Amino acid sequence: MATINNGDNKRYRGLIISIALFLSLIGALLVFTFYTSSLLERNTVLIDQTNQVANSAQSVIKDLFDLDSSYGEDTSSPHIQRVLERLEQNTALINNTLTAIGEGGTITDDADGKTYKLPSVSGSAQENVQAANEQWQLLEPRIETYLKDADNVLVDSSDDLTQAVEQAKTSSLLMNESLDDLTNEVFDDAERQANTIRLIQALGVVAIFAYFLIFVFFFVRRLRETDAEAFAARRETQEIMETVNTGLFLLDKDLNIGQQHSRALNSIVGSDRLAGENFTNVLRGRISDKDLKTTQQFIEQLYNPRVKEKLVDSLNPLHKVMLHNSSDDKGLNNRFLDFKFSRVYEDKDIARILVNVNDVSDAVYLEQRLEKERSQNDMQIEMLTTILNVNPKIINEFISNTQAHIERMNNILKNPGSSQYELEGKLNAIYREMHSLKGEASALKLHSFTKIASEAEDKLHALQNQGQLSGNDFLQLAVHLDDLLSLSNTIATLGERINRSAPPKAATANTQAPLSDSTLKDSVAKTAAVNSQPASSISTDGGLDIDLDGESNDDRLSFYNEFAKEIAARQGKQVQLKSTTLAQTHIPEHLAKPIKEISIQLLRNAVVHGIETPGVRHSAGKTEVGTIDLEVQDNGSDFILVVQDDGQGIDYDSIRNKLSKEGRFSEEEASQLSQGDLLKQLFSSGFSTKENADEDGGRGVGLDIIKAQVKDYNGKLNVNSELGQMTRFVITLPKA
Repeated sequence: MATINNGDNKRYRGLIISIALFLSLIGALLVFTFYTSSLLERNTVLIDQTNQVANSAQSVIKDLFDLDSSYGEDTSSPHIQRVLERLEQNTALINNTLTAIGEGGTITDDADGKTYKLPSVSGSAQENVQAANEQWQLLEPRIETYLKDADNVLVDSSDDLTQAVEQAKTSSLLMNESLDDLTNEVFDDAERQANTIRLIQALGVVAIFAYFLIFVFFFVRRLRETDAEAFAARRETQEIMETVNTGLFLLDKDLNIGQQHSRALNSIVGSDRLAGENFTNVLRGRISDKDLKTTQQFIEQLYNPRVKEKLVDSLNPLHKVMLHNSSDDKGLNNRFLDFKFSRVYEDKDIARILVNVNDVSDAVYLEQRLEKERSQNDMQIEMLTTILNVNPKIINEFISNTQAHIERMNNILKNPGSSQYELEGKLNAIYREMHSLKGEASALKLHSFTKIASEAEDKLHALQNQGQLSGNDFLQLAVHLDDLLSLSNTIATLGERINRSAPPKAATANTQAPLSDSTLKDSVAKTAAVNSQPASSISTDGGLDIDLDGESNDDRLSFYNEFAKEIAARQGKQVQLKSTTLAQTHIPEHLAKPIKEISIQLLRNAVVHGIETPGVRHSAGKTEVGTIDLEVQDNGSDFILVVQDDGQGIDYDSIRNKLSKEGRFSEEEASQLSQGDLLKQLFSSGFSTKENADEDGGRGVGLDIIKAQVKDYNGKLNVNSELGQMTRFVITLPKA
């Protein structure tokens, strides 16, 4: 870039010098014109002063003759006084003017009051001035002698006047002759000067015009050469821009795209009008507003010379960015573009930013496919690890429960509902099923299941906060149900292959066909039609029967203990699960499933909401490891489940504050709620005292699931809590 600048300086140096010389010639001619005009003006003044001396001399002679003819008249008369005054003035004027003309002095024009410097005279002109001055020196003393006593009536001045008149007769003729010769000499000299000036001016104008023609010819020739070079360079640039397969363009400080860019840029960006357009306007609506703002800030930093380019490049927000389709893309799909920004310097200043754009859609889609395959492989390994490390009966139970949850959600979606109350009931029911499924998957460390269920919960939670619901809002659940069913069938297949030693039981009369993807999609689509009719029942058997008798209670205790510790680790807490009755008590087969679901929800609730962090427990004088007791009892007619933790207990004031904060009750209404009323709110769907939801809690669904399970089995629920000490849940389920 510095070489190009030096070349430009050399190229324009001759042009600058030529213009400077041209202006110098014009300036010299103007200066000469001003000088000669001043000289001509001084000669004109000299001629005027010479004529003025001649006229004054005539006036002096006339006044002397007038005084001579009027001698004897009263000297104080106006006529005599006026003539004497004029004679005195003209005498002084002739003295001063002749002196100034002879010496080239300065005179003041009485007409305009301006002062002029008279030019010096020489040669014959100087001789004429001396001759006129000699005659005046003969006349002037006699006039002065007369004027001395002219107005004194006591003195006879007739002889002085007579002598002055006689001398004036002789001197006036000679003075006029000398002054006429002087005027002619000055006029001739001024005319010669004027001719010389006109000649020099004409020659100057001709020289300037000739120089201008030469300059124009030279400039046009150089301009044509420069245009030819620029055309050749532009043609080469155009050939490059039409040939390269990447998008190239320049950005100025205002983020305007340069007039030159590669042809490939139009097809890459998907727009026919790019030259001169603002870069942000091209990207607006095709990338997120956040990325667009970040891009503007990023380019501003590129123009900051104090920021290193490599450092800024690492923050490039347009690296493999998705460019959404626009109306100008003519049916093109969304593409991934990779923008690279480089500084363009002029000397040491950042002039522009060079942008290189590549369509990397194929590479990104390949990466996505590879990532998906890696995720599937990781999921397969995760599932294999779970199957190999968990009791096969627990795996079989999870598969059966998962398909049962999906079937129930499927049936809920099939049920018609048009009113807002019915739609909210469907939403809460689906939410409970999804949360239960997530809890069992999380207990088995099936993170793929947990992730899909959590994403579904996010959408369900958004629907809860949406307000007005419609059947179409449930359509988005189809993908999640498909994914969950697919994972469940995959685990069932892997389990069958690995656990050959525990073949599934023969199909019973209640065995049903597994849920299919098409069945799920049809069910979800039907829920959008509020007047749709219920479809036929759909089975959820994944191919494995559940044999609860083959699973020991010790395995269940170990399972619950690992589940509680894993949640505690994610929450930054420490827990220990204790049970003295779980290993000795037989759980009836028809209660095994609800007992397990309720236990999972209560254990999660105890770890997330009950047990404090080690630091808080230490400050409260407790051991850093929290204790959870899980006990079961069989009194003959009922089966009792007790879960108690030594945590912080239920903070009823916190429940009141949350209810008023969410707008469910006013502060006054919340303050009047009893503990029983507050517990009812705690068990309502969507209410949680946890500020931020995560994988383990904060959705307000866990206690709602427990309440629904107890209600379905005609059981009883009892809660006892002491603030800062403990919380105990007692679940009573009839054995009949």
